[in-house]
Amino acid sequence: MQHKLYKDDRQSAADFVFEQLYSDIISLKLLPGAKLSEMEVARNFGVSPQPVRTAFHRLSNNDLLVVRPQRATRVRGFTLEDIQEAQFIRMSVEMEVLYRACDVWDEARNITLLENLEKQKRCVEAVDAEGLEALDYEFHRLICDLAGYPKAFDTIKRQKQKICRLCSLEMQQKKSELRAILTDHLNIAHHLEMRSLDKLLIAARKHFNRLDETIEYLHRVHSEYFDID
Repeated sequence: MQHKLYKDDRQSAADFVFEQLYSDIISLKLLPGAKLSEMEVARNFGVSPQPVRTAFHRLSNNDLLVVRPQRATRVRGFTLEDIQEAQFIRMSVEMEVLYRACDVWDEARNITLLENLEKQKRCVEAVDAEGLEALDYEFHRLICDLAGYPKAFDTIKRQKQKICRLCSLEMQQKKSELRAILTDHLNIAHHLEMRSLDKLLIAARKHFNRLDETIEYLHRVHSEYFDID
């Protein structure tokens, strides 16, 4: 896979390689199990092997690469255990954020969130799955920011990306599926506006658990992308 060459003096070569490979793995341009050669990656980016080695190490720490001495480096596959743990961590943090958000929610916060939802509606009508995914991240980030816990989204994002990498295997998303995501978001926003905590948490849990059937399905039909160890 060809990439643009490293030219930005303001960014270290290791950061540049890391960000490019991270994006390729998360977007599934590099599929689970794909093998990477340190020398080939260095040549593709126009850098020396050392920043590639550093980037590989960072990607390994993010559970995205398997780096083993004397053996080929490969993109890490999925495991149900990892996916379930990511779901648990993401849900635990975000449910607590919603709990806190309900205490402070007001009209100004509501208006900010509704602006995001209007953009989501346009994406659903256009069947723009990529655009909706970006606004989905923005929706959950906004809630963290508006609740007063912006750093919580760092944890949510890391766990959410692990799950979204798996779900990206479903290359075509139907309009009905996109609309279901929007409906979940609208319900969450409505219960926040009403400051109805019990209904808010029920709506949020339904939203988070929506992926369970998708994960089980993908485990059956794309078993080649799952690690057995």
